[in-house]
This record gives sequence, C-alpha cells and structure tokens, in this order.
Amino acid sequence: GYSDPVLVAAKDRVGTKLRLAIETGIHDSVGIDLVAMCVNDLVVQGAEPLFFLDYFATGKLNVDEAASVISGIAEGCRQAGCALIGGETAEMPGMYGEGDYDLAGFSVGAVERRKVLPKKTIAEGDAIIGLRSSGPHSNGYSLIRKLVENSGLDCASPAPFARDQTLGEALLTPTRIYVKPLLAALRTCKGIKGFAHITGGGFTENIPRVLPQGSAAHVDLGMLQPAPVFGWLQSVGGMDQHEMLTTFNCGIGMIAVVSERHCDQVMLALAELGEDVVRLGVIEPAGAGGEQVRFSNQLEFGKPEFSAG
Repeated sequence: GYSDPVLVAAKDRVGTKLRLAIETGIHDSVGIDLVAMCVNDLVVQGAEPLFFLDYFATGKLNVDEAASVISGIAEGCRQAGCALIGGETAEMPGMYGEGDYDLAGFSVGAVERRKVLPKKTIAEGDAIIGLRSSGPHSNGYSLIRKLVENSGLDCASPAPFARDQTLGEALLTPTRIYVKPLLAALRTCKGIKGFAHITGGGFTENIPRVLPQGSAAHVDLGMLQPAPVFGWLQSVGGMDQHEMLTTFNCGIGMIAVVSERHCDQVMLALAELGEDVVRLGVIEPAGAGGEQVRFSNQLEFGKPEFSAG
C-alpha cells in the first residue's frame, strides 16, 4: 500500500521501572512499556509500526516470569497494530543477580516519504495539543524508587493517590501507546505538522525536536492538570516546577503541533478515538535568549486524592 516508503527504526528499554516489576512480581505491564517506548518514537515521524523484536536477558531463566513479560509485549504489539516476529532470550549466569532480568526492544515502521514528520511548515501561530499520559510512563523511575523509599512506604503499601491499588501496582501502570489514534488522525485530518513523545527530559528536551530554528513553544502550565501521582511525587520529593518538568511528563505523554485553522477538528477526532486531549499552547518566535520552550502560569498538582491512612 505504499508508493514511495521510508523505513524508520527505533530501539529502547524500560529502564529502572523493571526493578519495581521484579520487587512486586508484576511482570506483564513492563512488556507493554517496552513496546510503547519504541513505537511511540516511530509514530512521531508519521510511521506505521510494522514489526517488533524483543531481547530478554537474565541470569537464570524463570519460565513463568518470562512468559508474563512476553505476554505483555504481545499485548503492546496488539495495541500498536504491529507484528511480534521474534526475539532473543539470553541466560547469562553471573551477569545478573537472582531474579533480575533486563529488556530491550527494536521496532521498524514505514511512512510515505512525502508524509514524514515533522513538517518544515511548522510556524508561528500553530497550536500545541497535548494527549494525556497514564502516569509517569517509563521515565524517572530511579528517582521514583528513591522517593518511595523516602516516603516510608513500600510497593505493597496502599497507594496514597489511587483507590484499591498498592503503590507498586499504581506505579507500574503501563505507558500509553498512541499509535492507532495518531495514525487515524493523520489519515482523516488536515493540518497536523508534528508530534513529540514526552519521555526523559520532559517538555524542555522533547518539544524542541519538532521546532524549526528561530521558533519556540509557549506552553500554558495551567492546562496540564497532572494526575494525582505527580502531586504525590512532587510532595514527597519537594521538587520545584523546573525539576518536575525536566524529569516527568507531568500528565502529557504526547504533543501534536497543528495549524490553528484545523486545531478544533484534530482535537475532536482524537477525543472520538478515545484520547483525553487539551490545548496547551502555541508556536512563537524564539526569544532573545534562544530558549525553545517557555512557560506561563504554574503547575498545580493539588493533593493526592486518597490517603494511605
């Protein structure tokens, strides 16, 4: 179905979120995370993920744990609409502690050459749309684990910010996979010029990936409304706004840059596809200091909705 396709590839890992999976014994959700971190990086270039391969490494293979991880990977591939065509399972005694394992993923997608994103037409006045995240996704977990330790709680404690979940279960909420709604919006809507996956580095490091030289993104922080998990992390860590914005996605896992003329149409289409969308800001000329992301208003985290007692 392609006339002049370009192949796009991405590889990634889940990172230290795996430690929570190992400590809780919940292994399927990190498989979804692994796929998400790869395919979300493909779709920002306008590419449809075609296939995925995984790498599972451990000191001594626990078949049940590995099967649970792979089932999550398969579910992630279903959500992304791509094929899980194989992978590698490596037993390496002495390289990993008892019960430890590591994951890596690799995915390839395709896009018509003339439809590769971001477009060079991104310009002053274009709108910035945010798609809500499901939580911290797969970034900042070295800090999150330290904050859990400092809070005096553990993974089995009731989550202070989520009803009927342990802290471990809540923090293992898998990364949202945005592939199908974004590809559908690209097919049906005009005016979409670029996407940015908000991962490590938060807003300040990821939004500039789509911006042309001489432009900046103006983001209204009052529109973010971060989920209660972020309020709990900020409270426990005593982090300022800058640290939160450069460490976590703060409730927005993906942004889209859209022409102002088509903004409402794109937002409606994404909402009908099941996404929780919000208008975040606008593209402006870069300031005298050359900063590519500037913020107005303040992050409002509020208090966690629930209490651990």
